[in-house]
Amino acid sequence: MNMHPIILAIESSCDETSASVVSNGKVLNNIIASQAVHRKYGGVVPELASRAHQQNIVMVVQEALQSAGVKTAELDAIAFTRGPGLIGSLLVGVSFAKGLALAHQLPLIEVNHMEAHVLAHFIEDPVPSFPFLCLTVSGGHTQIVLVKDYFTMEVVGETQDDAVGEAFDKAAKIMDLPYPGGPLIDKYAQSGNPKAFKFPLTSMPGLDFSFSGIKTAFLYFLRDEMKKNPDFIKENLNDICASLQHSLITMLMTRFEQAREQFGIKDLAIAGGVSANSGLRNAVTEYGKRTGANVFIPKFEYCTDNAAMIAIAAHYKFLKKDFTTLEVVPLARMPIGG
Repeated sequence: MNMHPIILAIESSCDETSASVVSNGKVLNNIIASQAVHRKYGGVVPELASRAHQQNIVMVVQEALQSAGVKTAELDAIAFTRGPGLIGSLLVGVSFAKGLALAHQLPLIEVNHMEAHVLAHFIEDPVPSFPFLCLTVSGGHTQIVLVKDYFTMEVVGETQDDAVGEAFDKAAKIMDLPYPGGPLIDKYAQSGNPKAFKFPLTSMPGLDFSFSGIKTAFLYFLRDEMKKNPDFIKENLNDICASLQHSLITMLMTRFEQAREQFGIKDLAIAGGVSANSGLRNAVTEYGKRTGANVFIPKFEYCTDNAAMIAIAAHYKFLKKDFTTLEVVPLARMPIGG
């Protein structure tokens, strides 16, 4: 077996169709086709997402192979996201990968989307040392993961209701900001006062999170203020966004810092779509400076859903000959370590 493998990886868990080629552990590219169709609906529409994947996947895979200068005959394996994600979107990627593998007699590698977010830290140097803690934050997940090696991971804390990314997006929707609203809150927050308004910080047992309470409090806060002044949001947008973002990041960092103290771990990482948030990146960086912790923050392109992280995960799976069969099916829910 070639221990310097060339692998094509496909990611289609939500609303990005992505393909990447990795050669001997070096990611050669990261092709992503985003779907603008969801903006007018204020959120991802699963049926439209799966149709867009069908339209994009051939073009995206061809571009990945061409820009890497790799022919299909040179591939050693095909990798794909099995889950978690939208079942229709996953089905497109899984089916395409299976068809390509069958046609060219190549082994298949299934990848857990959330484990891949963590392993995105191994795409480029510097990389964290095992064991490390990773705060994995996105629209669907908020987890603190104890990473013991490439595929031995334990979720030591997670949200008991909504993900922090959903809290950002729902708050943006309440303010009538266009989808996706999370990045817009981050943008406006940079010009606002983070202490202008106070929102309740929910405390959960252990290392768990809860974000449903702050969403409800935010809704009632705006409702009450707009009764007094219908232009309240327009006149205070930057301060509202800064205050909300400050509150959400405080909740994340409180648990993350607690986890670091509990496990006595020096290396800390963040991953997932919300790790692109400038407020969170700054908070983690400042914490590292203050405490001497080693902090690892991925490039923006490796924060959101992308095939490069699937590719690097597949590389390490290939080395341990961890292949799957043509009977594999997508999983909407696929827990880390599951």
